[in-house]
Amino acid sequence: MEMKETLNLLKTKFPMRANLPNKEPERQQEWKEQDIYGQRQELNKDKPSFILHDGPPYANGNIHIGHALNKISKDIIVRYKSMSGFRSPYVPGWDTHGLPIEQALTNTGVDRKSMSVAEFRKLCEDYAWKQINKQRDDFKRLGVAGEWDNPYVTLTKDYEAEQIRVFGKMAEKGYIYRGLKPIYWSPSSESALAEAEIEYHDVRSPNIYVAFNVNDGKSVLDNDTSFVIWTTTPWTLPANLAIAVKPDATYGVYKADGRKFVVAAELADKVAETLEWNEVKLVKEIPGKDLEGITASHPFYDRDSLLILGDHVTLEDGTGLVHTAPGHGEDDYIVCQNYDLPVLSPVDGKGLFTDEAPGLEGIFYDKANKTITEWLDENNALLKLDFFTHSYPHDWRTKKPVIFRATPQWFASIKDFRQDILEAVEEVDWLQPWGMQRIYNMVRDRGDWVISRQRAWGVPLPIFYGENGEPIITPELTEHVAELFAEHGSNVWFEREAKDLLPEGFEHPSSPNGQFEKETDIMDVWFDSGSSHHAVLRQRDNLEFPADMYLEGSDQYRGWFNSSLTTSVAINGVPPYKSVLSQGMVLDGAGKKMSKSIGNVIDPNKVIKQMGADLIRLWVSSVDTQADVRVSMDILKQVSEVYRKIRNTIRFLIQNTEDFDFNKDGIAYEDLRPVDQYLMNKLNLTVEHVIDGYERYNFSDIFKEINHFLTLDVSNFYANFAKDILYIDAPEAYDRRAMQTVFYHIVRDLTKLLTPILPHTAEEIWSYLEEEESYVQLAEFPEVKEYDNSKELLDQWSRFMSLRDNVLKANEVARENKIIGKDFEAKTTIYASQSVKNLLDSLNSDIRQILIASEINIKDLEEKPEDERILDFENVSILVERMQGDVCTRCRITTEDSIKLSEDEYLCQRCHDICEEHYPEVLNNN
Repeated sequence: MEMKETLNLLKTKFPMRANLPNKEPERQQEWKEQDIYGQRQELNKDKPSFILHDGPPYANGNIHIGHALNKISKDIIVRYKSMSGFRSPYVPGWDTHGLPIEQALTNTGVDRKSMSVAEFRKLCEDYAWKQINKQRDDFKRLGVAGEWDNPYVTLTKDYEAEQIRVFGKMAEKGYIYRGLKPIYWSPSSESALAEAEIEYHDVRSPNIYVAFNVNDGKSVLDNDTSFVIWTTTPWTLPANLAIAVKPDATYGVYKADGRKFVVAAELADKVAETLEWNEVKLVKEIPGKDLEGITASHPFYDRDSLLILGDHVTLEDGTGLVHTAPGHGEDDYIVCQNYDLPVLSPVDGKGLFTDEAPGLEGIFYDKANKTITEWLDENNALLKLDFFTHSYPHDWRTKKPVIFRATPQWFASIKDFRQDILEAVEEVDWLQPWGMQRIYNMVRDRGDWVISRQRAWGVPLPIFYGENGEPIITPELTEHVAELFAEHGSNVWFEREAKDLLPEGFEHPSSPNGQFEKETDIMDVWFDSGSSHHAVLRQRDNLEFPADMYLEGSDQYRGWFNSSLTTSVAINGVPPYKSVLSQGMVLDGAGKKMSKSIGNVIDPNKVIKQMGADLIRLWVSSVDTQADVRVSMDILKQVSEVYRKIRNTIRFLIQNTEDFDFNKDGIAYEDLRPVDQYLMNKLNLTVEHVIDGYERYNFSDIFKEINHFLTLDVSNFYANFAKDILYIDAPEAYDRRAMQTVFYHIVRDLTKLLTPILPHTAEEIWSYLEEEESYVQLAEFPEVKEYDNSKELLDQWSRFMSLRDNVLKANEVARENKIIGKDFEAKTTIYASQSVKNLLDSLNSDIRQILIASEINIKDLEEKPEDERILDFENVSILVERMQGDVCTRCRITTEDSIKLSEDEYLCQRCHDICEEHYPEVLNNN
């Protein structure tokens, strides 16, 4: 028998390399076959519920890294709740209607004009399902658990029927009305046009810069200052009511050519060059948001233009100040709704100016450009005029240009129940502190909601018209349409005439001859997804209303959070969610927005093929999603290093418990040594802090806590000195079994804690444990324990760890001075104050072994000699020398009382005793 055979050098089949890209799909297939999600739901069926309602992503293309952040975050929460005493089913959803799918089909060569609306809609539906199936596979590959075979989809018959019922309830309360909104209008055919009826041709247009003089600068600007706007449609200036600025941009006041002008600071050089300004001087800079409420004088009419904030304002072209005419532009209209500005559209159906544009009455809009620029020049407001050629929308029938013109649209009145919404906002737990104020201000300041869209692919507005044009919306009619949609789907609206959609024998005073028309507009897609609380939460037996949580990106305060809140308060009087958690956007490693043209896009599917889904999941847990988060391949490589450390540390723990049966060999807490109890308490604190992180939905704290515990408490401390026991002591030695007990607790509890974040890796680890549950996903989270001696023990060992830090520093200095190489070559003398000596006595532990030295001597601080090698610390001084003697062949410590076995083989007394009792043959060999 050789000496190395007396060491407990255990082997494990747990691989060092995870091989996640290949192993994860196999594990997911196993979960599917075993119905792990279904088993978890069955285990939780009688527990209280926690419902996280999924905000539906749009069904178009493969998922991007923002999708991954969103879905993984939801999955982490649902998995945690499911393992922590809650019934937490997850029903994924998809948003499927709207322009992007219409455009996608057009881009594939579909000729929209060669088919009926119903036929085109069928192609849209087929396309949407293909996108859903593509994204569903992507989400499942991320390890997200849920009802993937039974998602909610906004195009299904049952969903559309319930959406109609939401509309009906709002109409019944008087919240639905008809008003004005700008849409594409063709003067040449005197009709409104849908998106599909637009084609683009090049036109030559004027390109002008106009000065609007400040009228009331609100103590922010002097009244001798002018705002500079840029427009290619001078004919819309008679309808100007506002100037929009970008709230988060910086604007500068510049002195040039004897005047003062305001433009976006980022565009100032470009504007100065274009306008040929000389001797430009920056007077001051102003945040865009501070310009709100200032008024400027209209350049040729006796009225004011209001400075307003607009998220649509960009700094790509122009001046950063956008001429805003709510009667002639969709962005203009939407932003002006927030300021209760009227919809002024002084152009009639033939494209001629009305008497709302004094001086231009009867002039065709395009011919008015010349007159308007002359007026501007006369008023010293025209800063530059030239012409350029660009692509412009045209009527596909007449091939003539179209305009944006305000026409009647359908609205949901916000003002009628605004106060109810504001009160509902205050009932919700907004988990981002600023979230409540953000949505509160949006609701407070927003205009009425335009719910009609002039498109084909969507849920039609269930409105009929009498012979006199009167809209007919009754509860009976709406329910009849809902029942039709539930049976046939919403395409029936476009397949049948109005009379065939009405109940048999329907009569109405507005149609004495029994003739009816139907609305051809569809609903805003935000009404689709905003109805999910009714169409999903209230209709599915395993879900509940209101949801416990909505979780989406911070852009959804304006989107899904808002539309859901509006419809729910309208029909239920309460918000659809108890709490809302928002997340920042995903940027590249430099903090820039991701763009295919820049080449900084991170494709999660490519990352999965290279690194595995668990790596993306670990990245999600590592970032602080309260703000925008960053990702790049370099960042993911850093995360993979953390994953490798976690995996290798746990592998070490598994490897060194291969000969350990917890049920047979495990030692009770009260019988463990003090140092083992210390680690059990550190583990308990980690469990407590990690659970707190899950409860606060702060994944980055969990990431840091687990990483900190494994790195500092386990790897750098406990596992480091454990080798001297695990490898050296006899297999059944008490100290060894004590440490293996702690190792097992650590692996078991951390595996559970990691399951919501790293389910694939956690299940792999779990397969090496002897636990009752076949899968860790079916286990419960560890509970925080109460140890009687916890406070005293943690205090003692915390002070010892400070002393250990000093010893390690002394070892490092000795290493630099070539006194020692490895720590166990050290002979360490600690000159300690009485309080330190008392501490070491109270630990009742093998300090030499824990400090990994060959010899430790404790002496009074007063006995410290004059020796430049001694390092002084608070209450202690430390001398590190090289231990003299022979190196034990078995445990590698140096000792002066070694037992010589041969010329080059020695044993310390401890190893000799172990061998004598358990491996006598190795001594006999010598």
